[in-house]
Amino acid sequence: MRVLRVLHPVSRSLIALIFLVSGLAKAFEFDRTTALMAAAGVGFPDLFLAGAIAFEIAGGLALMLGYKTRYAAAALIFLLVSVTFIFHARLTGDPVSGQEQFVHVLKNLAIIGGLTRFVLDGGGFLSLDRRFERREIVI
Repeated sequence: MRVLRVLHPVSRSLIALIFLVSGLAKAFEFDRTTALMAAAGVGFPDLFLAGAIAFEIAGGLALMLGYKTRYAAAALIFLLVSVTFIFHARLTGDPVSGQEQFVHVLKNLAIIGGLTRFVLDGGGFLSLDRRFERREIVI
């Protein structure tokens, strides 16, 4: 049973890695990503991109470390739902990229499913949440 406890930090890290890599890629390609967002009709793309990068990196790190896990997972779900509707779902009918966009929608739904588990269960074993949880003192 002890081996199963290690799955909490492993699963948190695997999902967090998606957001960390994505956030860093957006940061290093800021101008290119801003142009893509503007082309998709996003107003104030610089502002929204900076917010997305902050959500992905801060949320990814918090999830990986198991710090405020429920809040981090909920914030990442909010981000994914927004991105899915704004960028991917509306393009699923496109004859050129529709199938690829549909795969992105399904991928995001799967990630939302994994994040929902962290909203429900918290950080689990080997998390900062568990390390700093308040314990009742029984007298």
